Amino acid sequence: MPRRWRAAAASALCVVAGCGDRSAPAPGPVPGPASRAAAPVTGVDDVPWFVEIAATSGLDFRHTTGSSGQFFFPEISASGGALLDYDGDGDLDVYAIQAYPLDRPGTTDARNRLYRNDLVDGVPRFVDVTDAAGVGDDGYGMGCATGDIDNDGDVDLFVTNVGANMLYRNAGDGTFAADPDAVPRDERWNTSASFADYDGDGDLDLFVAAYVNYSLAEHKACHSPSGRRDYCGPASYQPVPDRLYRNRGDGTFEDVTTAAGIDAVAGSGLGVVAADFDGDGRVDFYVANDGNANHLWMNRGDGTFRNEALYAGAAYNAEGMAEAGMGVSAGDFDGDDDEDLFLSHLVGETNTLLVNDGRAGFDDASDRSGLGASSRRATGFGTRWVDVDGDGWPDLFVANGAVRLDEDAPPGDAYPYGQMNQLFRNEGPPGWVFTEVTNRMDAGSRRVESSRGAAFGDIDLDGDPDIVVFNGNAPVRLMRNDVGNGAHWLRLRLRGTAGARDAFGAIVRLRDATSPRRERVSTDGSYCSANDPTVRFGLGSDDRAREIEVTWPGGRVERFGPLAPDVTHEIVEGMGTTP
Repeated sequence: MPRRWRAAAASALCVVAGCGDRSAPAPGPVPGPASRAAAPVTGVDDVPWFVEIAATSGLDFRHTTGSSGQFFFPEISASGGALLDYDGDGDLDVYAIQAYPLDRPGTTDARNRLYRNDLVDGVPRFVDVTDAAGVGDDGYGMGCATGDIDNDGDVDLFVTNVGANMLYRNAGDGTFAADPDAVPRDERWNTSASFADYDGDGDLDLFVAAYVNYSLAEHKACHSPSGRRDYCGPASYQPVPDRLYRNRGDGTFEDVTTAAGIDAVAGSGLGVVAADFDGDGRVDFYVANDGNANHLWMNRGDGTFRNEALYAGAAYNAEGMAEAGMGVSAGDFDGDDDEDLFLSHLVGETNTLLVNDGRAGFDDASDRSGLGASSRRATGFGTRWVDVDGDGWPDLFVANGAVRLDEDAPPGDAYPYGQMNQLFRNEGPPGWVFTEVTNRMDAGSRRVESSRGAAFGDIDLDGDPDIVVFNGNAPVRLMRNDVGNGAHWLRLRLRGTAGARDAFGAIVRLRDATSPRRERVSTDGSYCSANDPTVRFGLGSDDRAREIEVTWPGGRVERFGPLAPDVTHEIVEGMGTTP
């Protein structure tokens, strides 16, 4: 068993194909906390779908924007974080991004923090291990990306800043080594990042979104409609091109932005996701831009990309207008075996649902899905399609927070940019309508705060997805899922052998003719955040063993199973059968 799983005492694990068949001895379901009763799949009124537990679990991080009253633009945009298993013990740890006073660097001990999850009987207990692990980055933090860049079995960490980024290489012993020279230095305002093997050579490359050309020397004074000082928007500054870095295979990266054609057009990039949008087996990139046309970088297979967002219907909304793209998620919400897109936007605009026709042609279904009108009252950032209630269909969570002054905020509010986060339930076929169920979260999960990043993963290993929300100028929030553990589930950890070990971009299909579904292995998306790469299928009340089909990066197709439900299975490339 790989080192990363050897201490996963709280999680049942099958290494395929050793115990996936029900005829062989198989571990039982992962136990949840004894004090929690399982809720039905559809939930009940007196059982909150999410309960906020950051403080009681030891997750005591509090973000500061470093605001000094000068309304420096980056203060309103930060920041995100990550869920990652940095120590290989099978549970998820938390990395939180910090900022500092931009005009007074070094005046505070503002650093990013790493919290180790010491899970006991399904109850997370977090311990601050920043100093011991060596990941206390002290830049003005924006976001991060996670992935095994050197295929040594340990997850590495890339941090984006307003200024120079930093790569932290995992040593495999609970510590990281900062490597400032691994990725070419970039002093611009960097935001979200994505690890993906775009050239198919077996290691993870890196796409980094960049926002605008901003510096303190060129800071501008902006005002709210009432004339009060407020933060500027992206239109006050020039957009800049994103960056693409190719992994040389030795853990260092070269800038191939120009050679790949990525700098052919600039944009105010805030969110990025890597996926195969046209089904040709190659990794493409989609970038959510704030206030200008989004980018859809289609992979030509020769090391170059072409921005086809306009032709694909993915550059603007249905009215042909550019929106304030913040967060982005790609996934198959409607079971037709392709990657659809969801983008979070500014208050007064709608969040946007773009439905893929299977060939990277997109249709704006925001209004008919029910996601349009309900999102106009908030400014969305971190987001992800994730099956919250375990019924088999991906739901949506959106982390909200204003970027413009709330003129009606109570007197004395030092940071009047708070908004309530939102949760939408996918009602499934035939209509594919989303119903807002925000009121089914507990009061702690419905605080009015300025939320930015959001990371998704099963923190207590009970089989359902939990959410960590990273707030600006406020504490981090840990939302424990209390509805999904009433459903059966299948969790899969993929390990590549012919290509990148993380198998990012692999497609996992649940072989069930009555509800065809698929998931993509990834950690990217959301806003300035990184997610758990574990694939999970909610099975509702169905406790049958299931067969899965994996299309690995490079095109190899294998089948595995039948796999017992309520168990975490490790799926290793080359150990399945060829259909």
